[in-house]
Amino acid sequence: MLATLLIAIFAVATVYFFLIRTKPKALPPGTQLPDGPPRKPLVGNLLDLPPFHSWLKFHEWQKQYGPLYRLDLAGRTNIIVSSEEIANDLLRERGNIYSSREQLPMGAQLLSDNLRPVLLPYGDTWRKVRKLMHNLTNVTMASSYEPVQEEESIRAIQDLIREPKEYEKWFHRFSAGLILRLAYSKPINTGEEDYVKRIMQVNTHLERIASPGSYLVDTFPILMHLPTGLAPFKREGNALHAEELDLFSSLLDEGTKASEGQAEPNFCGKWNAEKEAYGLSKDHVAYAVGTLFEAGAGTTQAAMQNFMLAMTLHLEEFHKLQQEVDEVVGPNRLPLISDMPNLPRVRAVAKEVMRWRPVSAGGLPHQLTKDDVYILDGKKIFLEAGANIHPVQWSIHREPKRYPDPDSFRPERWLDPDWPTYREPLTQYPNLQNFSSFGHGRRICPGQHIAERSLYILIARIAWCCDLSHTEEASGKPIVPPSYDYVAGFNICPTLSVYRAARADTHADPSETLFVRIEGATRPICYT
Repeated sequence: MLATLLIAIFAVATVYFFLIRTKPKALPPGTQLPDGPPRKPLVGNLLDLPPFHSWLKFHEWQKQYGPLYRLDLAGRTNIIVSSEEIANDLLRERGNIYSSREQLPMGAQLLSDNLRPVLLPYGDTWRKVRKLMHNLTNVTMASSYEPVQEEESIRAIQDLIREPKEYEKWFHRFSAGLILRLAYSKPINTGEEDYVKRIMQVNTHLERIASPGSYLVDTFPILMHLPTGLAPFKREGNALHAEELDLFSSLLDEGTKASEGQAEPNFCGKWNAEKEAYGLSKDHVAYAVGTLFEAGAGTTQAAMQNFMLAMTLHLEEFHKLQQEVDEVVGPNRLPLISDMPNLPRVRAVAKEVMRWRPVSAGGLPHQLTKDDVYILDGKKIFLEAGANIHPVQWSIHREPKRYPDPDSFRPERWLDPDWPTYREPLTQYPNLQNFSSFGHGRRICPGQHIAERSLYILIARIAWCCDLSHTEEASGKPIVPPSYDYVAGFNICPTLSVYRAARADTHADPSETLFVRIEGATRPICYT
């Protein structure tokens, strides 16, 4: 009886809450709201969104409503940004009011207990955490990590050649192993270590819980007032948070201890040496270091799988890549990160992969903390405090004016003066620094410099060691993978494993999904 009464009270309160939250706000004189698709009572546009790959729907809408339009998601205002210029104008140039995050109950509060950096609101705590993460991953520090990246990439290439069917596993072990060594001095040997499985499980839970529409409480925050006995989402969130905090805290302790006496301290040791200067709680530090793994491991793996798909679909581009690497490096040694100024096509392919198939295709919304007005096409567009400003990378990377022939994979757009994205000198450009694939403004990914080097060295070494070709049916007909068949979630990557690699001419067994061969006599992949 009590439970029924409570549910009835909450139903009434929820309707009242919606009426208050959706009440129109008076606009400043001469301004107007952004255009957008028609909204339904109470739910707005919530039911118009697909359950996954929402960026495709966003891209469809921007063709009708322009590069800045408005959605109502059950009373929550989302401003969709589909232009790099607008994204930079708002999120970078006006970053003091466009850098917060909506505090969704399930992800930010229950799962993360207001500790996870990517979900922290803009303020003093976020700035302190950001300072720590920047000091661990800035361009100067990233340069010092290059020997570890080169070492881990050798393992990845060796295993790719030895067991090519498991290429996803080797990309994951590279990215995860790199961050775990840098952060905690913990090597990965098999990828089956208990702490690796626990961290990957944390990532899986975060992607599931933070995905839009996953939990009713994010749409109806009033449900947070339900007692825990009537709120299974609270019990789930609290239990998962306890697991996260235990994992990140124990890793911080182990990493701090492992760093003692090291000539080059790990992330934990670097923090411990100056912890008073940061003024952060141990829990905040544990999450800051732990979520650098979250940000780095899955994204690098997904980007490399996107690279494999791009090269399989565009074998002529892979051959051009091989030619450049062979001309610059030669046959007797592996490419090094120090070779990158002389390998513009390697950098162009990496950047085009990130543009063509952005890992975080849907982007991550920023929250506006103060009313603002943006002038677009001579119109004064009113943007209300509390709105989520949502830069959709899929659309931003497909602006025809900036990226002609946007759906095609064209590395030449970064190398040929006839393209609008071309910049000189080619010893420096193209590069991934401050590229919109890593986010915008003050919320840009702090690990971008490490990620950039990881992509370059893996791409260059795969081009140096391997050939890629399509698998074949029993009849000998090539199997060409679909251009877009992607998993659901934050970080997107292809669902199919239909690649085959071989450096020498071979006749592949049609039963093999993936096959690799190396010319060992002329391609030494070990060095001291």
